[in-house]
Amino acid sequence: MNGIEMVSSEPKRVRLPAVAGQFYTSNPEELELQVDHFLKQAQSPDIGAPKAIIAPHAGYVYSGPVAATAYKTLEQVKDQIKQVVIMSPAHRYGFRGIAWSQADYFRTPLGDIPVDKNAIASLDDLDYVMPLEQAFEGEHALEVHLPFLQLSLTEFSLVPFIVGMTSAQQVAEVLNRLWGDKHTLIVISSDLSHFHEYHQAQQLDRRTSNNIEKLNYEAIGGEDACGTYPLSGLLLAAKQKQLHANVLDLRNSGDTAGDKSRVVGYGAYIIN
Repeated sequence: MNGIEMVSSEPKRVRLPAVAGQFYTSNPEELELQVDHFLKQAQSPDIGAPKAIIAPHAGYVYSGPVAATAYKTLEQVKDQIKQVVIMSPAHRYGFRGIAWSQADYFRTPLGDIPVDKNAIASLDDLDYVMPLEQAFEGEHALEVHLPFLQLSLTEFSLVPFIVGMTSAQQVAEVLNRLWGDKHTLIVISSDLSHFHEYHQAQQLDRRTSNNIEKLNYEAIGGEDACGTYPLSGLLLAAKQKQLHANVLDLRNSGDTAGDKSRVVGYGAYIIN
């Protein structure tokens, strides 16, 4: 089930989960146990609180342990962060620009997350930022991060975007507008290389990871990371603000739960 549901008892629009029961369990108790397990097993160095994290978006059995390494860094600021700006690539609907949903809440098996409509309204003058529900229909890359956020933070509102074909400059403009202070976290959803042999993928992903750490936003293409558009925009914004990127985890599906003949790469990063 997915799409926007109108709640009859109150005037709110809720975007329903599209991939619960597929990419992660739809059972709330099992989901909480699984994410808690990933977070408890994760090892993250003490390199300060994140302004932004980059984490993967595959099924939890594949990328959950790597994503947890990024979300582990939120332990020290779980009560401080009140707003999450999240950007993911578009896998199912091709378009140009950056899409937002008219939903008032995003639902997961763990509950509803309120959308910060005022933050989205502050971008009204940018003609490449638009409401586009089709971009969210069936899209997993944003949704799979929400249970991690729900179990890593105390209380927060969401500013969610699906990023189509656009420039790093346009993404950076949106992020700079919404950058905020210590109460705002930015999340970028991206996997790395796709469907190479294990050792070849390791080489490709190490190169991409080095470019991420160096903030070389122009060096990362679609073959390197499926979230290249939002990722490049974040790296540009971080470069403009003289921030630093550090890799926390770099693995692939052959390390977690998959066949090593054809793997997908996953990386977890912190920017501060």
